[in-house]
Amino acid sequence: MAARHTRSVLALCGWMLASLATGAIGAIASVNAGSFYKQLNVPSWAPPGWLFSPVWTTLYLLMGIAAWQVWQARGPSARSALLLYLFQLAVNALWSWLFFAWHRGAAAFADILLLWLLIAATIVAFWRIRRTAGMLLVPYLAWVSFAMALNYSVWQRNPALLG
Repeated sequence: MAARHTRSVLALCGWMLASLATGAIGAIASVNAGSFYKQLNVPSWAPPGWLFSPVWTTLYLLMGIAAWQVWQARGPSARSALLLYLFQLAVNALWSWLFFAWHRGAAAFADILLLWLLIAATIVAFWRIRRTAGMLLVPYLAWVSFAMALNYSVWQRNPALLG
């Protein structure tokens, strides 16, 4: 029983680490995001730059817990759902590189659109395995929906900087 508990705790740490590593990869790409963001013409409804880090950290923690819940279910459907989850993490990490490091507004928008679809599919896959796991991803989808609208607006307002 203790070995199973230890394995479960290690798995939770692993899924949290995978999720937070996605944020770290994005943070590397965003090292100059503050100064770049200040150059951009952003809509009045854009949140202040300082808000992104705590929101994303919270979302990555929720995502890690959701993945761990699915991992606990085991089996082929859990493996498929977790592979989908890992794929959407990669697409998530790519966005920061496209937008902040490479200044590619159209590519970043295409990426976030794909990310939205992958998150929705992951919610469905997780929900079928563990309802709470799917529910834990709903705030992530909501934030990415908002971020997608913001990405589009900023891209359209800044063709010279995000060409």
